[in-house]
Amino acid sequence: MKLDAQCRDIELILSDVDGVLTDGGIVFDNQGIESKKFHVRDGFGIQVWRRAGFRFGILTARNSHIVKVRANELGIDIVRQGSEDKTAKALEIVAECGLTPEQTCYIGDDLPDLAIVKRVGLGIAVADAAKELRDQADYVTVLPGGQGAVREVIEMLLRAKRLWDDLVGKHAN
Repeated sequence: MKLDAQCRDIELILSDVDGVLTDGGIVFDNQGIESKKFHVRDGFGIQVWRRAGFRFGILTARNSHIVKVRANELGIDIVRQGSEDKTAKALEIVAECGLTPEQTCYIGDDLPDLAIVKRVGLGIAVADAAKELRDQADYVTVLPGGQGAVREVIEMLLRAKRLWDDLVGKHAN
C-alpha cells in the first residue's frame, strides 16, 4: 500500500516518549528529580491532530511524573506508562478505542517498539532511531526524536487526509 493511502486510514497515533517526544536524554537533579525536554511544535501538532477529531496516546515502558504533566497540558487522555509488553498494551488501546491496528500509527525509536511498528497500519521510526527499527518502518522521519518528529508525522497525516491547509488557514486569520 502506498504511504499516502496508509496515512488516510489513520485515526489514532500512539507514541513512545523517550527518544520520540524527547531527545532521549533523561536528566536527574541532586534530589533525584527527573526532567525531560519536549519540543513545542510536537505539542502544538498533537493539539491540532486532536482538534481535527483524531486520537493521540502515549505508550512508554518507563514511569515518569513529567509525562503525566505533559499529557495533561496537551489534553492527552490515553497515557500508559510502565508497559513492559508494549505490543500487547498498544493492541489493548486500539481495541479500547474501537479501532483496528490498520487505523493506528505508532511512532518509536528503539527495539522495544519494533513489534508494534510491524503490527500497525503505519509504523514510524524517528530519524535517529535504532537501525533495525528504521529498516522495518513504513516511514522514517527527517527530524530526530524530540526535535519536531511527531509534528512532522502529524503534518504528513493531515496533508494526506487533505485537512492541513484548512487547519493552517484557521491560524492565518
